[in-house]
Amino acid sequence: MTVRKNQASLTAAEKRAFVDAVLELKRTGRYDAFVTTHNAFIMSDTDNSDRVGHRSPSFLPWHRRFLIQFEQALQEIDPAVALPYWDWTVDRTVASSLWAPDFLGGTGRARDGQVAEGPFAVSGGRWPVTVTVDGRGFLRRALGSGVPQLPTLSEVDSVLAMPTYDTAPWNSASDGFRNHLEGWRGVNLHNRVHVWVGGQMATGASPNDPVFWMHHAFIDRLWAQWQARHPRSTYLPTARTRNVVGLDDVMRPWNDVTPADMLDHTRYYTYDTMA
Repeated sequence: MTVRKNQASLTAAEKRAFVDAVLELKRTGRYDAFVTTHNAFIMSDTDNSDRVGHRSPSFLPWHRRFLIQFEQALQEIDPAVALPYWDWTVDRTVASSLWAPDFLGGTGRARDGQVAEGPFAVSGGRWPVTVTVDGRGFLRRALGSGVPQLPTLSEVDSVLAMPTYDTAPWNSASDGFRNHLEGWRGVNLHNRVHVWVGGQMATGASPNDPVFWMHHAFIDRLWAQWQARHPRSTYLPTARTRNVVGLDDVMRPWNDVTPADMLDHTRYYTYDTMA
């Protein structure tokens, strides 16, 4: 069984194995396919469209499936690799361990945002950005520039306390747990982290930055915590409603995956701790 660990608890060998698998996936061209898929869905998922991956109830099960697919691709390269998660309620600064030169590298240069150190710097020749939204072929970050502070534990707890998964109109105006976690209203958790990292993470091509996967693994862990706290609450809507995916409807781009299939993460992986 795959066990996803807090990135802060990874050994040096585990960090190297994760980085090496990501770099190999990039070398083969398979990594960029994930970037392309995510960018296409962010562009098409609008409040009034047939939305699937964002601004909709299926935001969480869609990304759960997306992460599983990516994790399985890494495990085809190294079966021992699992997705780490980034707990940004604890690791909150540019000095946190995930931004070290031996892991993800740090923030970008002031003049152009280019990440110039670590295994994902374009100068190393192993991380050219080819799925671009601005024509620049290098990884960019601007840690802490877009918003000054990452979400806090108390803000997370306030969202985890919400008993209802989602409500009409099932978009960025909705009340409920999903939308407060996604960040279109309320304290803004998920979206705020993308903006805090900046660079490609603030665009539809956000998987260009490998921190995307660690961020979304933590979002997925928060969903799992919410599920454990509210066992009588479930995915809503149960039937297809106003261009959104119902509990038993297939989620594009897959032809065989529904939100119901994604409710039990323990079929695929566990987390090192759920506390």
